[in-house]
Amino acid sequence: MAGLTYDLAAVAAAVAFAVAATLGHRSAGEVPDAQGLGPRQMVGFIRASLAHPYWLGGIAVGAVGLGLQAVALYGGALAVVQPLLVLGVLVALPLQRRLRHERIHRSELGWALALVTGLAGFLLVATVGVPATHATADRGPAIAAGLLALGAATGCVVLARARPGTTAAAALGTATGIAFAGIAALIKSCTILLSHGLLALVSGWQLYALLGAGVVGLLLNQLSFQAGPLSASLPAITVIDPLVAVVIGVVVYDENLRHTPWAIPTETAAMLLFTAAAFVLTRHHTATTAPTH
Repeated sequence: MAGLTYDLAAVAAAVAFAVAATLGHRSAGEVPDAQGLGPRQMVGFIRASLAHPYWLGGIAVGAVGLGLQAVALYGGALAVVQPLLVLGVLVALPLQRRLRHERIHRSELGWALALVTGLAGFLLVATVGVPATHATADRGPAIAAGLLALGAATGCVVLARARPGTTAAAALGTATGIAFAGIAALIKSCTILLSHGLLALVSGWQLYALLGAGVVGLLLNQLSFQAGPLSASLPAITVIDPLVAVVIGVVVYDENLRHTPWAIPTETAAMLLFTAAAFVLTRHHTATTAPTH
């Protein structure tokens, strides 16, 4: 029953994040352009975003989502909670359709079913009957993963500066997905510290790393939304976040996933199915969600 509670918290967080992403994208289309990533552009972009009602609304809803995500990560595995957040696609895209007074296509319903099927298959094969783990992060793998993630995200930002438009949106979306996976890992570390008392949390470096990563993640998220169509950035965020989180969960937190000879290819196929479905669902909006200035 406890495991189901954490899973439901993750699903509720997915809904909150979907609404926050929609509001954030609307805000990114109505503030000064920062696609060149120059210092003056960035200052103007940040100042306008901080005062924009859609951005503030997105932050409020996103804060609720973060609280629910923290609850889910407190007792749930990182490799389970982050894939569950993919379900937010099933909320965000119909919401976008309604805002534009468009109907959902039959093909989208088919891909939505594929997403649910792939996600359910992955979770059933990978976790059902497998003992849960609640270990702290392994320091060596955590440092290595952090450096790799930082390098990959930096490379994506450099690519975004060199290739504006859809490529920039996808690259910044990839960087955002990496950042969100890292933020989730830090949230899990903070919940573990908090279980030992508030003093343990405030005296640990994890809380301050989380705050810094959160600011960077929010900035990358807004820049990815502004750089091009939502369908170029959101698929990257949606796909990269759970994939990186699963790797972090297994490598850094030693989370148990079934790894028998039949389970590994089945899990891989299921993961490819639900990530491909999420990608296709968001790509359907390429022509209609580009921010305007």
